[in-house]
Amino acid sequence: MSTSRLVRASAVVGAGILFGLGVPGTAAAQAPPQLSAADTSWMLIATALVLLMTPALAFFYGGLVRSKNALNTMMMSVISLGFVGVLWAMFGYSLAFSAGSNWIGDTSNFFLRGVALDPQGPTVLIPQVLFMAFQGTFAIITAALISGAIVERMRFSAYVAFISLWALFVYSPIAHWVWGGGWLADMGALDFAGGTVVHVNAAVAALVAAIVVGKRTEYPSTSLLPHNVPFTLLGAGLLWFGWFGFNAGSALAANGIAGLAFVTTMLAPGATLVVWTFLDAFKGGKPTAVGAATAIVVGLVAVTPAAGFIGPMSAIALGGIAAIPSWLALQWRAKTSLDDSLDVVAAHGVGGTVGALLTGVFAQKALNGIADGALFGNPYQLVIQGTAILAAIVYSGVVSFVLLKLISVVLPLRATTSDEATGLDISAHGEEAYLHSDGGARSSLSALSAVPTQHRVETLVSAPVAK
Repeated sequence: MSTSRLVRASAVVGAGILFGLGVPGTAAAQAPPQLSAADTSWMLIATALVLLMTPALAFFYGGLVRSKNALNTMMMSVISLGFVGVLWAMFGYSLAFSAGSNWIGDTSNFFLRGVALDPQGPTVLIPQVLFMAFQGTFAIITAALISGAIVERMRFSAYVAFISLWALFVYSPIAHWVWGGGWLADMGALDFAGGTVVHVNAAVAALVAAIVVGKRTEYPSTSLLPHNVPFTLLGAGLLWFGWFGFNAGSALAANGIAGLAFVTTMLAPGATLVVWTFLDAFKGGKPTAVGAATAIVVGLVAVTPAAGFIGPMSAIALGGIAAIPSWLALQWRAKTSLDDSLDVVAAHGVGGTVGALLTGVFAQKALNGIADGALFGNPYQLVIQGTAILAAIVYSGVVSFVLLKLISVVLPLRATTSDEATGLDISAHGEEAYLHSDGGARSSLSALSAVPTQHRVETLVSAPVAK
């Protein structure tokens, strides 16, 4: 055998041996990535936790309004599970996460075409369809957040139309900018779980909606008190529980970053609650339950963009700092004519903005492997964070305004004065949260008028006698 043939033969034999042994760099190493059972298990749990946050939000918001509007307020959150969830699967996911351009995804994944059971990518080892569902839970609750600014006076049909269109034309593009490979991602904006995409975005839309729809008839001349503070505390607790999936799930794996995000999500709201308690006690002499619930939400909002980028002690500092601007914003808003009913702007807008900026201060590359913040030698990260916030404010504000005006051509945005006086539970849903609400027996009988006679009699006979 000639020398050249011997060399070729040796090479073939050697390649065969390497292939059989699975040595890196051979064809065996080019096999497609395999699903991770651990990552998939965690993301199934995280997706369920985030989905729970929308009913939790319903309790948080529902307890803060008058009893005659409790069901309507809760329905404004619950309805997003249907309309936004379905639209996300049909169109929104593709607009947010398909390749497309720097500004918007393309139509390649419309109706979940091509969204299969194989891994999302070479490093994200969960099914693509599960990734879609996880991101869908974010779209659902982001749209629902808007309702807090316009409860007790916006017509339900107009609201549903607005959040449906908003999820497609506002939420999906901004999600693409930050998480889908868009221009803010290219710039290096840090938003671990949605400070800009979720909270600033929703708060700006809520502010625009509150202005366009107008204030409640009785505002601010009549005291509009929460009817069920325990509901609000329950909602805050369930939101915190679900938020572990929101933030730790955004690692998209059962790994150290998920553990870091879990811990920061525990510590930051605790610090916010401590500072808020002192602020409430300083102003009113007593810490309040509504204040405590609000503080928890503000802390969760603030840590969301930073959760997987900062250390535990930085999370405590971030949560404590974030309490002050949001608390001051609440005090300021109460002295104005702006009827942001449940203070979405102060909690989510101010909290999200502060959290996004402080991410640019406290981020540590040693922890996340991505970028340092100003405290660790990279002050330019603050400029990037500010650019992302400003972009979300401008785009969400302008497009939300346009959508509301377009809807108003077809549907009245505002409930009638008589419906508002009776309560939107009756006028919008024909139901009441309680048999004897602010509307009294008249409202109860009105609600029962659509029910068959025999059932109305049984209901009234079995009802407790008013004391």
